Amino acid sequence: MSTQSVIVIGGGIAGLTAGALLAHEGQKVIILEAHLQPGGCAGTFRRGPYIFDVGATQVAGLEHGGIHDRIFRYLKSPAPVATILDPACVVNLGDDSESIVLWHSQKKWENEREKHFPDSQLFWSLCSALHKSNWSFAANDPVLPWQTFWDLKQFFKASRLMNFVSGIFSKSSMADLLWLCSCAHDQRLRKFLDLQLKLYSQQPADSTAALYGATVLQMAQAPLGLWHLKGSMQKLSDNLLTPFRRDGGSLLLGHKVVGLELNATSKLWQVDVRKHKGTTLRFQAEHLICTLPPQCLLNLMSRNSCLPKEYEQRIQELSQPSGAIVFYGALERRHLPLHHSSHLQLMLNNPGPLFISISQDGDGRAPLGQATVIASTFADSDFWTSCIDIDYQKHKEITLNNILQALHSTLNIDLRCWLHKELATPKSFARWTGRPKGIVGGLGQTPSNFGPFGLSSRTPMKNLWLCGDSIYPGEGTAGVSQSSLMVCRQLMAMKGRELHLPR
Repeated sequence: MSTQSVIVIGGGIAGLTAGALLAHEGQKVIILEAHLQPGGCAGTFRRGPYIFDVGATQVAGLEHGGIHDRIFRYLKSPAPVATILDPACVVNLGDDSESIVLWHSQKKWENEREKHFPDSQLFWSLCSALHKSNWSFAANDPVLPWQTFWDLKQFFKASRLMNFVSGIFSKSSMADLLWLCSCAHDQRLRKFLDLQLKLYSQQPADSTAALYGATVLQMAQAPLGLWHLKGSMQKLSDNLLTPFRRDGGSLLLGHKVVGLELNATSKLWQVDVRKHKGTTLRFQAEHLICTLPPQCLLNLMSRNSCLPKEYEQRIQELSQPSGAIVFYGALERRHLPLHHSSHLQLMLNNPGPLFISISQDGDGRAPLGQATVIASTFADSDFWTSCIDIDYQKHKEITLNNILQALHSTLNIDLRCWLHKELATPKSFARWTGRPKGIVGGLGQTPSNFGPFGLSSRTPMKNLWLCGDSIYPGEGTAGVSQSSLMVCRQLMAMKGRELHLPR
């Protein structure tokens, strides 16, 4: 039985980031990943000459001072090659009006907002003030929600006066901000916010926490920005793996964790693993970091009473994240509109709002002169994972045709132009990621679920830690990396050492 200082469950961006940081701190770390490649929801797959990003297609936090930039500088390893997205996205509200362009330049974005949403300046000014407050707070690496005196100390060290002032909005929603700024009557603005916020918080404006929504609405603008990786999203995983292995970390692929137990005598965590070929192994470690959705703990610990009843009940009561339907296609670039953004968001009734990512010529995802097209929409995980085979294939074919028709009507892509096309459902993501019912993203960022009111990285079980898209500050590669940093700082503090990233 192999014994480690730290075992990390899950080789997605959260797990790779935590593993790389701790290995750089001299810890003996092993990452256990059920899939045969790392990356998780930010991984890729290949179909002939085409490389498709599984889920995530944009990266935040690569600008100087961004979380990915700080992590790679700390690891003394290069970040993946990327270009800023400008515009970051073009949003079509499906009402025959002009599309809204999310420019990188703050001035151009202000002009765009004024053109589409006149008389909304007060709302955007308030969002900007909250965003600046939030960003100054996040840049100081707070710990939320706090559980110990050390956590609370980090919270106060990260806080400034403006953060306590903005705290009066901690229980407000984005819809509350609209009402406060006399913009609640602007239905077009509300439709835009619902579309954008659903993408980043899994909630519309009336359910998205104001402090969370105010920030995600401005992630595309300078001095921040959204980035397109050269090659594929897999490059982010590759660039984290290099320093992880350099510093002595070990990644085991095809190793699915099937059971967890805290040994009452040794106080070590015992981790039962089933290998890809069916054999079983047991590992043990002083610390255990779980990057899987917290709901997974209910099954992994079902054989013993390790989970306190109150904590078990809280996990059971967590709202279930959405599933996703994702279309992966490829075609000759000449069949695309002449002037298009790499990312589009379309308001459609059927199959639902679509987020579309189109590869750039020469970015490694398709041969020159061709492009990959990824179109995704949210879906009911319960419905798709409960379908029997005949019904499943029928619904899958209908949904695929609906997406193709939508791309035809909005982008004028002829149905006969596709060189490759396939569809993934929540059932597909359940197989790929191992997430319950194929859920994507983390917990919806509602006023009762985000930040100080969310699920803590510290669990009631000794030396069991959580990070990933269900733990502060939420989903996206930047969010889960911030979550991993928080856990690593807490863990190293228990060992009497401070972990600080460069600014």
